[in-house]
Amino acid sequence: MTKAQGSPLDEIDLALLAVLTRDAEVTNKALARRLGLAESTCAHRVRSLRERGIIRDTRIRVDEAALGFPLQAIIKVRLANHTGPKVTALFDALVSVPRVLQVFHVAGVDDFLVHVAVEDATALRDIVLEHITIHPVVRGTETQLVFELRDGSGLLDRR
Repeated sequence: MTKAQGSPLDEIDLALLAVLTRDAEVTNKALARRLGLAESTCAHRVRSLRERGIIRDTRIRVDEAALGFPLQAIIKVRLANHTGPKVTALFDALVSVPRVLQVFHVAGVDDFLVHVAVEDATALRDIVLEHITIHPVVRGTETQLVFELRDGSGLLDRR
């Protein structure tokens, strides 16, 4: 059982999470006021959500193109065999490659989806050739360019 499964979420927890997923930089004072809570209660609740592993982290999202990495792609990776240690080793290697944004270990025809942001087509090719296909467990790759990326509505009500 994970920490997050230990205690059920109540309506206050869900309301806190709904606000924080829209605006992670909201101050405790503003959050408490918005939800009609005492500031101390609000701070305690948010701390509890972090301790229970429900809030995993807080991140800053950057504009990849503004940083010089305008080309995004999804690299589909298919494996030749699926032994646990080899899959884990490849997963660890993929997440450590520079310019990799996310790695998904998936079921289906493909085994991994690797989301990257790079400066140009040459850099994209180099990731595939120098960081992915060099692993003996990799049978093949297929690269798809990302034309546009949008966030989904998420898990919680966006009131």
